[in-house]
Amino acid sequence: MNDNKLVIGLTGMPGAGKTVFVDAVVAVGYVKVSMGDVIREETMRRGLELNPQNVGRVMLDLRKTGGDNVVAELCVPKIVGHVSDKIVIDGLRSLSEVNVFKANFVGFKLVAVHAASEARFERLSQRGRSDDPETFDMFLERDMRELSVGLGNAIALSEYVLVNDSSIESFKTVVEKYLEKVEAKWKQ
Repeated sequence: MNDNKLVIGLTGMPGAGKTVFVDAVVAVGYVKVSMGDVIREETMRRGLELNPQNVGRVMLDLRKTGGDNVVAELCVPKIVGHVSDKIVIDGLRSLSEVNVFKANFVGFKLVAVHAASEARFERLSQRGRSDDPETFDMFLERDMRELSVGLGNAIALSEYVLVNDSSIESFKTVVEKYLEKVEAKWKQ
């Protein structure tokens, strides 16, 4: 077990503001490990176009063949091998993933970012990533797929829930206050 690292696991529905959270903590010295990047890398490795359908199918296939915690297991060596003692893991989707990180890192904390569905859809529509939904129906389909792998459970059992319901700058202030709390406890 690794006890010298502060590892923050980040969960939340697509478009909730996880990227803003990650950008804010990376700006103050955290290293990002993205679970979504692992899935996108596997999608490309399989020779598939990066679109919502393919990325979603690969996510479900990885979990079907490797278990619910397969993506987390692929992230652990990346975290252990990094020299930084402050890591943020973007995109936890299930309690089995949470348990992998808790088992490997004493300083693991789970935080959820929350935002209303209408705001999330608008953000995703403007983001422009290749796997973002083009219609509200696609958005709802993605939400249901994410919830089907346990995302709601991870959100519900987070140690902290940060609400992202205003400007980016306001949310960054919320993130900074969260970091002050969690780092103070970690340093004890």
